[in-house]
Amino acid sequence: MELLMNPLILQVTLVWYLVVGCAALLIGAGVAYLIIITVQKNRSTSIIREAEAEAEIIKQQKILQAKEKFLQLKEEHEKIINEKNSKINQRENAIKQHEFSISQKLEEYQRKKNEVEVIKENLNVQLNLVEKKKEELERVHRMQVEQLETISGLSAEEAKAQLTESLKEEARAEAILFVNEIIDEAKMAANKEAKNIVVKTIQRVATETAIENSVTVFHIDSDEMKGRIIGREGRNIRALEAATGVEVIVDDTPEAIILSGFDPVRREIARLSLHQLVTDGRIHPARIEEIVAKTTRQIEEEIVEVGKRTAIDLGIHGLHPELTRLIGKMKYRSSYGQNLLQHSREVANLSAIMASELGLNAKLARRAGLLHDIGKVPDDEPEIPHALFGMKLAEKYKEKPEICNAIGSHHDEIEMTTLLAPIVQVCDAISGARPGARREIVESYIKRLKELEAVALSYPGVLKTYAIQAGRELRVIVGSEQVTDKEAETLSYEIAKRIQDEMTYPGQIKITVIRETRAINYAK
Repeated sequence: MELLMNPLILQVTLVWYLVVGCAALLIGAGVAYLIIITVQKNRSTSIIREAEAEAEIIKQQKILQAKEKFLQLKEEHEKIINEKNSKINQRENAIKQHEFSISQKLEEYQRKKNEVEVIKENLNVQLNLVEKKKEELERVHRMQVEQLETISGLSAEEAKAQLTESLKEEARAEAILFVNEIIDEAKMAANKEAKNIVVKTIQRVATETAIENSVTVFHIDSDEMKGRIIGREGRNIRALEAATGVEVIVDDTPEAIILSGFDPVRREIARLSLHQLVTDGRIHPARIEEIVAKTTRQIEEEIVEVGKRTAIDLGIHGLHPELTRLIGKMKYRSSYGQNLLQHSREVANLSAIMASELGLNAKLARRAGLLHDIGKVPDDEPEIPHALFGMKLAEKYKEKPEICNAIGSHHDEIEMTTLLAPIVQVCDAISGARPGARREIVESYIKRLKELEAVALSYPGVLKTYAIQAGRELRVIVGSEQVTDKEAETLSYEIAKRIQDEMTYPGQIKITVIRETRAINYAK
């Protein structure tokens, strides 16, 4: 107890126990470490063995896969080699067959070559014989020619020239017959459908006709009114003529006054003004000027209204106001006795119908047909044909190029570039050529008929000519002693060709050449 109470001993004891405890702990830790290392070493060994086993298994699998792949590649390679060998064998067989065929052809060629040599030798022999025969024939021919020249008194060149001339005449006559047959066949084939379309078009359109004149007759109730119209010393009639530009003729015609002037608009203004003056009763120069000015404005308004109404009736829209005014002005213009507005309306309707029959634009055709004669009613007289002037007006007022071309080419002044142009030209001819539509001036009509007869009379052998059916047919009487049947065919063709080239005429002219033989005897 005392020992324990001694501090030194106590300390030493504590140190001892501490050292022993630490040693025990270290020993325990070392033992534990050794145990852990041993356990870890055993596990590592086990894992390595397992990995080695798995690696061995994978190695065996890969070796098997490699063997399978090798076998597969080997089979494919052998297959490819077999295919190539098969193709090579086929190619070799084909080459052998080709060589065999070539050898056969060579043998055939050699055989034919030998045959050709034999034929060639035979031909040479025959050619020699032919040459001898040819020389003999030429000798005989020369002898015969000399005999013929002696008998006929003509040389070979002269006989050849006569034969050539006769053959030319015969060929010319046969050619004309052949040409006529071709023309007839072409007309029958080409015009069959065209006639159908034209006839249908004409049948579906009708219009009124008018008589051309340059005077207007104004009827009055009594002849007493003539003196008032003339006025003191003729002042009223002079004022009316100065204001309207129309000549007023007061003659012995009962109850009628004649208004003469080339401008239909002026004549209409004069007629209406005179009607208002007679109705009102106040006739003096100042009143005449007032009435004429008022009537002129009314006519201008009516012209515009007629143009608008015409465009609406035909279903034509978007016309320039100036073109509309010119269309209305057509009402007071006539051509060969045919009212220009009625003619233009008819051509417009005909063009639309024909265009629809042919599958073309009917609206454009109707517009071109209405405007085709717009150049005939200008405010100023142009120095160029009305077709070209109308085309310039249409271009000025922004009409489409195909319409402008149809206007300008309907009398062949310019080349036609669209299908619309020939339609307008044909419809213009239809409207003007129908019976009763137009009336020619007598002098020009007679002059044209005389020119027709003169053309036919200028040919040798023609005895008489007659223009009949209003100039639609020309009958030519020829002498039977001077003209043969074949020459009559030729003459008919030549006269028709010359008339076609040199003359201007409406429609077509039929040329009939008549050759007859008469035997005359007298019974006494």
